[in-house]
Amino acid sequence: MAEVVLQEGESLESALRRFKRKVQQEDIIKEIKRHSYYLKPGEKARLKAALARKRNRKKRSRDIE
Repeated sequence: MAEVVLQEGESLESALRRFKRKVQQEDIIKEIKRHSYYLKPGEKARLKAALARKRNRKKRSRDIE
């Protein structure tokens, strides 16, 4: 769980920026989105395969250049 302690003389805006950065580094948002809905095992496998195909296409297009 991300936690930021407000330091003496620190503005709320800078503390909020530190909090946002900490949340992003800990991948909290990504984890919440992943658990926000259920994927059947077959759907999960199809999604994983589609992402692998996309990565391979991207890698091949970079190799060509």
